[in-house]
Amino acid sequence: MGNGVREGQVDFKRQDADPVASTHLPSEDKQEKKKVLNSLMSGALAGAVAKTAVAPLDRTKIMFQVSSKRFSAKEAYRLIYRTYLNEGFWSLWRGNSATMVRVIPYAAIQFCAHEEYKQLLGSYYGFQGKALTPFPRFIAGSLAGTTAAMLTYPLDMVRARMAVTPKEMYSNIVHVFIRISREEGLKTLYRGFTPTILGVIPYAGLSFFTYETLKKLHADHSGKSQPSPPERLLFGACAGLIGQSASYPLDVVRRRMQTAGVMGHTYSSILLTMQEIIREEGLIRGLYKGLSMNWVKGPIAVGISFTTFDLTQILLRKLQHSTNVER
Repeated sequence: MGNGVREGQVDFKRQDADPVASTHLPSEDKQEKKKVLNSLMSGALAGAVAKTAVAPLDRTKIMFQVSSKRFSAKEAYRLIYRTYLNEGFWSLWRGNSATMVRVIPYAAIQFCAHEEYKQLLGSYYGFQGKALTPFPRFIAGSLAGTTAAMLTYPLDMVRARMAVTPKEMYSNIVHVFIRISREEGLKTLYRGFTPTILGVIPYAGLSFFTYETLKKLHADHSGKSQPSPPERLLFGACAGLIGQSASYPLDVVRRRMQTAGVMGHTYSSILLTMQEIIREEGLIRGLYKGLSMNWVKGPIAVGISFTTFDLTQILLRKLQHSTNVER
């Protein structure tokens, strides 16, 4: 009986409150837009900071990936040192401007898409407001990486070309686009696209999956809702290590196909590229060339990236909350 009275009162109040409820819809839309904008800004900053931190190692790795030279830590150090002596300290960051042009929109889209996919999958699987289970967690990461890669691929192609060529060949990013379009055709800007997507699915899926899983396990066992910055760095490093190791052979194939025009090779397909690399250099030395450098570079970059994203998100939320309180 008591419940019946309460329900009646609720219905009565709802009828009176209908016009008021509709006034809250614009503010909900505003909150959603702010959330998306926060994700985009945090992702852009995360990508920029992480990639700049490891740019010299990244450039060195690409130079080994696209050549038939045998990789070793000693040879990598010699290459970095020779580049420094011959071209100067800042040459170690050559191609980083192209990396920033690509990585800022890529990271912004990837992190923002991941937040949106998590929300969509949470609604679909009934985990609204809760951590996703393992399979949807992997799918959210894979979809986020695929979305970002599809929208920014030509910029990755340009960055790879700038990393392996001398200054005289391409003076700036626009020059790379113009020369490739004129001399090799617009289709060249998407050369290596298939191995990129095939590589991004396990890489992004496992990276986000590992990071989110480690955060959940930490919360379950420590009782803390949020890990500390050093713990975030460690979780991100583990995520990078697992994700990059799983997708590395496709990364080598992608780089070979992207730089074929300037390195004197012709690679027509993923399988033929793999076969040629294995025939000339061997399975491990060819398809996993530079992986040990990636085990240094990758965990650092991914750790910095995830940590920067999370901390920037927290900071932006606090700033918005304090602004709303002041109002």
